[in-house]
Amino acid sequence: MPADLHPNFQSQYDAVIARNPGEPEFHQAIYEVMLSLAPIAGERPEYAQWSILKRICEPERQIIFRVPWVTDDGEVRINRGYRVEFNSALGPYKGGLRFHPSVNLSIIKFLGFEQTFKNSLTGMPIGGGKGGSDFDPKGCSNAEIMRFCQSFMTELYRHIGEYTDVPAGDIGVGGRELGYLFGQYKRITNRYESGALTGKGLTWGGSRVRTEATGYGTVFFAQQMLGTRGQSFDGKRVVVSGSGNVAIYAIEKVHQLGGTVIACSDSDGYVVDEAGIDLDLLKDIKEVRRGRLTEYADQRDSARHVSGGSLWDVPCQVALPCATQNELPAAGAKTLLDNGVEMVAEGANMPSTPEAIGLFQEAGILYAPGKASNAGGVATSALEMQQNASRDSWNFEDTEARLEQIMTDIHAVCVATAEEFGHPGDYVVGANLAGYIKVADAMVALGVI
Repeated sequence: MPADLHPNFQSQYDAVIARNPGEPEFHQAIYEVMLSLAPIAGERPEYAQWSILKRICEPERQIIFRVPWVTDDGEVRINRGYRVEFNSALGPYKGGLRFHPSVNLSIIKFLGFEQTFKNSLTGMPIGGGKGGSDFDPKGCSNAEIMRFCQSFMTELYRHIGEYTDVPAGDIGVGGRELGYLFGQYKRITNRYESGALTGKGLTWGGSRVRTEATGYGTVFFAQQMLGTRGQSFDGKRVVVSGSGNVAIYAIEKVHQLGGTVIACSDSDGYVVDEAGIDLDLLKDIKEVRRGRLTEYADQRDSARHVSGGSLWDVPCQVALPCATQNELPAAGAKTLLDNGVEMVAEGANMPSTPEAIGLFQEAGILYAPGKASNAGGVATSALEMQQNASRDSWNFEDTEARLEQIMTDIHAVCVATAEEFGHPGDYVVGANLAGYIKVADAMVALGVI
């Protein structure tokens, strides 16, 4: 990492690395936030007095557990489960569960740290947490996934609840997995505690728009950014990485707002469709058949599939990285800029490397960090918690309107905070400072706990 932190923070960053060895994603997330804190270095003595930065970088609780389960052919397998309850200064821990072979403690800690500030930006009374497992649902039968989820929840249930910690979905954890998880929670606790999990099905306590929320929210935020330059999505060529839940609904909202998404990706490569991604076909392949993008190209005359390579080679005006962390490196950023990209808004968590972010900022394009632009998912989870608490269910239009207003408000807070601290137009500084100050002030108020 470049050694350009403010002197007040460098020693604390070094201490984080020494205390958490071998956790590069966690180090990266903390570095990115500390880099933005320079404008308040020495300005808030109570933060130093109460060691806020040191405390905010240490999770309140880290839970690691064994998850044994049995395959359809009788083989016993063991995975590792995690729940990092990072910060509860603003409310119960809130954050998703990720099932993917890449999951380790570093990734869960970085996600929980990011989630703390993302949740702060929403204005909702929720703290930050994250969890998951190195289990890979790909290729497993429904029965195997059910048995894994039941085993996972058999340990997790004792650590969660609507006033304590409220998990949701993430990569590898959709409606099917959440159903099995909630069913086991209900079975063990003998309580129909709807608020203990979010992302539930509509017929058993879920919220409308939750499925669409992260993708829609990213595009709502991006639309506000374009508006600062007198532009909109109308007529824009857009590239979206990924083809899962976030990507699909980002594509849908871009098309509704007049843009054209001409490329998306999965782990096998990417497809380019100059006629615009056929959303119905994409949903059928990814949500119904759980297939691969090669099938999209086989069924669409205007599309071609590229194995390997980089999605960021496709010329566009707007790039929405919606897949996973560090998917957009410096080389990809340079290619995007060379091809005339005007805006990058993150739908995933920390998808751009620090070097890529630096290039975007040097070029003066619009760039939104994920803790601001992808906050729509957790915001709608908080709306689901509201509906569960009041035994109510809102219609799609009203819930989408609430989501759009929340994303508009987050954008306004980021812009105003960046201007207040002398970095107009810098969404990274605006998001990090706004999120951090709110959490830090709450921690000061609550004392040393």
